[in-house]
Amino acid sequence: MRHMESGHYLCVGITVIDYTLGIVIFGTTILGVTAGAMGVFALLRRQSLLGDAIAHAAFPGIVTAFLLTHSKDPALLMVGGSIAGCIGALTVTMITHYSSLKKDAALGIVLSVFFGLGLVLMTITQKKPLASQAVLNKFLFGNASTLLLEDVLIMACVGLAVIASMIFLKKEFVLVAFDSTYARAMGYPVLVLDSLLTLLLVLAICIGLQTVGVVLMSTMLIAPAAAARQWTYRLTPMISIAALCGAIAGMSGSIISSMFERMPTGPVIVVILSALVLFSLVCARIIKRTFQ
Repeated sequence: MRHMESGHYLCVGITVIDYTLGIVIFGTTILGVTAGAMGVFALLRRQSLLGDAIAHAAFPGIVTAFLLTHSKDPALLMVGGSIAGCIGALTVTMITHYSSLKKDAALGIVLSVFFGLGLVLMTITQKKPLASQAVLNKFLFGNASTLLLEDVLIMACVGLAVIASMIFLKKEFVLVAFDSTYARAMGYPVLVLDSLLTLLLVLAICIGLQTVGVVLMSTMLIAPAAAARQWTYRLTPMISIAALCGAIAGMSGSIISSMFERMPTGPVIVVILSALVLFSLVCARIIKRTFQ
């Protein structure tokens, strides 16, 4: 295995796992669980493309944070990406509310404009004599093999906060997702809850950009939820199945990519997720009918 160079190993049962590979597996598993769980709400709110728009909108924030600080600290770059992602989501809302454009058009505008701005800023960065500017490529295309322990710990803390918030406010989020008018009539702060859901979505996306990149992040968000939707109509099992699908794809994608030279982890994870969605589409209905 190509990850056997560091000299540190983790023992799992009778299997010896390289220390670096163990960190990558841990990071991709955290990402799969967090993105899969949050993707269920994006799917139920019919905001599947919003994840793609936020992922692309976060990129100029990451580059701007790097330009201002010249630091490659993932936590600092994640803050910049989160701010830009929130601005992108707010821009979509403003366009649909104050113009005659539909949401799909607003998402397309935000996705292309913000990503174009990010590429322009990245070009400016590449002209500066900064030794650490290569870190930006990890957020653009994803490079899970470069994850460090501190990166994974940040992902774990953010992912835990996202999951805990989702569990604590599950009833309110469900009500807002399914019937915001009724929630408003019941006295719930719909705007606050909707904004918080969007913020959690932004955080779930930002922790995955270093691992799978801007382009593939939306698949990490939607594919597990789409697979889980085929197996159940109940929300809690759907969230659990989506988180499990994300975890399985993250773990297996990391292991499979480590077995081949120069095999990128992010695309392998996405291929596995696609296979899980296809399997669910074909087999879920058959299996459910068999056991009814």
